[in-house]
Amino acid sequence: MSPIEAKTRINELSAELKQHNYNYYVLAMPTIADIDFDHKLAELAKLEKEFPEFAYPDSPTQQVGGEITKDFVTVRHKWPMMSLGNTYNEQDLLDFDQRIRKAIGDDFEYVCELKFDGLSMSLTYEQGKLVRAVTRGDGVQGDDVTTNVKTIHSIPKQIDAGTYPEHLEIRGEVFMHRKAFDRLNNDRIEQNEVPYANPRNFAAGTIKLQDSREVAKRPLDCFLYFLYTDKPAFKTHWDSLQAVKSWGFPVCEHTKLCTDINGVLDFISLWEEKRFNLSYDIDGIVLKVNSYGQQQELGFTAKSPRWAISYKYKAQQAETLLEAVTYQVGRTGSVTPVANLKPVVLAGTTVKRASLHNANEILRLDLHVGDSVFVEKGGEIIPKIISVNPLKRKQGSQAIEYITHCPECGTELIRKDGEANHYCPNDEGCPPQIVGKMQHFIGRKAMNIDGLGDETIEALYKRGFLKHISDIYELHTHSDELKQLDRFGERSINNMMDGIEKSKLMPFEKVLFGMGIRYVGETVAKKLVAHFKTIDNLIKASMEELTAVDEIGTRIAESLAEYWADEKHIAQMEKLRANGLQLISNEQVMELQSEKLSGKSFIISGVFEKYSRDELKDMIEQNGGKILSSISAKLNYLVAGDNMGPSKLEKAQKLNISIISDEELLEMISAG
Repeated sequence: MSPIEAKTRINELSAELKQHNYNYYVLAMPTIADIDFDHKLAELAKLEKEFPEFAYPDSPTQQVGGEITKDFVTVRHKWPMMSLGNTYNEQDLLDFDQRIRKAIGDDFEYVCELKFDGLSMSLTYEQGKLVRAVTRGDGVQGDDVTTNVKTIHSIPKQIDAGTYPEHLEIRGEVFMHRKAFDRLNNDRIEQNEVPYANPRNFAAGTIKLQDSREVAKRPLDCFLYFLYTDKPAFKTHWDSLQAVKSWGFPVCEHTKLCTDINGVLDFISLWEEKRFNLSYDIDGIVLKVNSYGQQQELGFTAKSPRWAISYKYKAQQAETLLEAVTYQVGRTGSVTPVANLKPVVLAGTTVKRASLHNANEILRLDLHVGDSVFVEKGGEIIPKIISVNPLKRKQGSQAIEYITHCPECGTELIRKDGEANHYCPNDEGCPPQIVGKMQHFIGRKAMNIDGLGDETIEALYKRGFLKHISDIYELHTHSDELKQLDRFGERSINNMMDGIEKSKLMPFEKVLFGMGIRYVGETVAKKLVAHFKTIDNLIKASMEELTAVDEIGTRIAESLAEYWADEKHIAQMEKLRANGLQLISNEQVMELQSEKLSGKSFIISGVFEKYSRDELKDMIEQNGGKILSSISAKLNYLVAGDNMGPSKLEKAQKLNISIISDEELLEMISAG
């Protein structure tokens, strides 16, 4: 792979994985199977190792979890909440065991735990009283959800028994039992609300509710599995679990102490089938080196402990009939084929549909009408067809051919060279695209319009009030007509109008991202706004000027050029301008506090106790320094914190780059 190809692929994988992280950790609505995510992450890590000049500090390989929601107070973790390395085969476990033995010898034990499919949580107790509950967030900081967590009956609000440290932090997993999930999901369906995909999603969605009274109505549970204290209270993880249990904390009864890797493999084999008899979902097994001293000796990588690993069970498969293939049109016009299946029970749920991704996948599977197909729930979330059973194919059955015209508006589909997906180019006249673009525009990461949700957008489109995103800002002229509609009371209309008015203050990059231009995601929008400053500069920019912007490739530039070449899009933009939306960057020119770091370049890596990376970045830039994105001979200083990636450190040492701490950076600034 050439450097140009590598950079393009790294950028594509980074953007995709960040979005999946956001869907999983923030929206609690995952759109990819765990194993597929892990494979993409592994591909990205491999490319970054081969082409370190294109590895960015905020790469998904260096991050844990997702982003922080705006609805809760953000709290910095005293001890970072790291993720575990994953494996799906026994050989990886044997290799892991050999690495442990090579590092610390043969005298050690493992603790085996069930890997609960829930939401990671950190609980802090002071003098035995629960004072704070924080989600994983991005691993460094998370959301304070204490009020909601206090509604979970199994979590002690006050430790009543035993001798325990004055300050302790205990971590675990919040989850929902399957029977509770089924009952509550059925209630949502009866109320015409969108059902959750699985208990994990329901639990994650519940813990992020603003009203703790609503949280209390949804029965959540919790298992706790790791203790942190300022001073070592126990010598082993197993001893700490026994103590935690004696203090009244819920600890899973199925945790086991194993003397060697064979005991671990037996434990994994036992629960591969027994897991379906549990009242809650697990997706694997976690093994940890028992001794805290040995854990400390083994240490950490940039995002995972070297003394623990998780084994994930392979997805369950079933055979069923393919009844038909239908097609869905997304907001960008991308057309996705969907397999409609004869209902089959798989991993505890009934599967009726599976994504076929694109035309290439249909050809790869050689699908025929009425085929008997093998279906797998990847990561036990998203069903997909793995293969066809050719022995059961009916003689004379017709091969499925991908459609040539949009199933919604009849426009001939387009498929560009090098792209896997077909898409409908009629973005101004295709109903799902029109509705989808407006729903995207009002979303939290775009214009964040309170009082205007996806269902309301769809209802207003069907009634003829909305046809373009600009029509949202004309809704105030229809107030009297809106009052005649069901579920449109005066209060809800006022809330909606207030939300629309407030959205006019959203910065230019949010507006640009909200327009829904193909390939212009949140990060790309920020880079374009930072470079061109105004919408007019962006519209008139040439291909050469667009591709000169960092990380803007030919595909994005062509998409922008095509978008602005359509007079309808220009007209929409002018309506947004007339309604007072921000189409000029409000970025302030940074006033330098000094030039003490002028001519010096820096990279910030790792976790710092006193400052966030952004705070250190601001300090450097405010004093004339420059932040680089990757380590090269041009770099002057690597500001290193805890848990920094070893490959980054090794490269800096090879290039004789000065490695400094945050304290040394502050000394440089103060001393000049």
